[in-house]
Amino acid sequence: MSVEDIEKAVEQLPEDQLARFRAWFAAFDAARFDDRIARDAAAGRLNELANEALAEYRRGSSGEL
Repeated sequence: MSVEDIEKAVEQLPEDQLARFRAWFAAFDAARFDDRIARDAAAGRLNELANEALAEYRRGSSGEL
């Protein structure tokens, strides 16, 4: 199945099914993102960013969100 096939199928969904698909895809996408962040963290790929953030905080140059 190609992306184009999926696009066409999604376009044909009735509103209630589209809402279900949208909710499913949002959860699916978020889980994939979380998994990637977890893998990157475990591999140390976020260490430099974390160290920079901590250094900013210690210098007092970070702001409240």
